[in-house]
Amino acid sequence: MKHSKGFKSRSRHKLRGGRFSIAEALKTLSDGARVIVKINPAVHSGMPHPKYHGQQGIVEGKRGRAYLVSINDGNKGKTLLTRPEHLIKVKDQVEK
Repeated sequence: MKHSKGFKSRSRHKLRGGRFSIAEALKTLSDGARVIVKINPAVHSGMPHPKYHGQQGIVEGKRGRAYLVSINDGNKGKTLLTRPEHLIKVKDQVEK
């Protein structure tokens, strides 16, 4: 029997839980902000591939309602087009 090769295949634990909130959809991110890709499974539009769940990147710009996020996939740089519901801003750490 052939195994499935769909967009969400083998991602049962990554795409668990999550609720939609208007505040998440309306949040704004500035260029150069550091973000973490955290997929909200309640929102299907603008969802990045589950492979990038948990990765950290930098916001390069905005295209429509989505943001361009550059990440490193091994040695290769990639750009994701992702809605703000799937991004979390990284809190800056204060050095002692």
